[in-house]
Amino acid sequence: MIFVATIVLAVILPDLTGAVMLGGALAMMLTRILTTEQAYSSIGWNSIFLVAGMLPMGIALTKTNAAGLMANEVVAVFGGYGSLALLAALFIVTTLLVQAVNGAVVAAVIAPVAIRIAEQTQINPRALAMGVALATSMAFITPLGHPVNVLVMSPGGYNFRDYMRIGIPLSLILFAVAMIFLPLFWRL
Repeated sequence: MIFVATIVLAVILPDLTGAVMLGGALAMMLTRILTTEQAYSSIGWNSIFLVAGMLPMGIALTKTNAAGLMANEVVAVFGGYGSLALLAALFIVTTLLVQAVNGAVVAAVIAPVAIRIAEQTQINPRALAMGVALATSMAFITPLGHPVNVLVMSPGGYNFRDYMRIGIPLSLILFAVAMIFLPLFWRL
């Protein structure tokens, strides 16, 4: 009942989803449905420390102007082809990186580059940032990009080829959809 109540409240109050979920977890612990040891052991500490360690890298890329240098290179190669080409290049690079690195880490590294590209080319930064955000969730091509992919690999009897066989066509379809709809919702 606590779980159902938590989900219903999260749907009703989407701005407070984090607080609602925390409240649900605390209610489960207070009613002794879940022990503190179970809650603590279920946290993926490796992911938390990885993201926490990479967020300063995103800040460092901005402060040292490394993001600016990377943005200059992307603009030099793709800038002559227009804003859609820049969006596509960022989307593809992000999608490829997320196949081997956690999406939050990739976002922390690529987002400052996207913002710099937007500043240099007078493109709507929201469009490029949304492209990066969407691309960071496209970890379909390998099992390494998302913990769930790794978790189901062995029990499902999957191998790398299975992920590629399904992931590449799915990524291409979602890329096409993103390239059509991103400029419609966030003008380039």
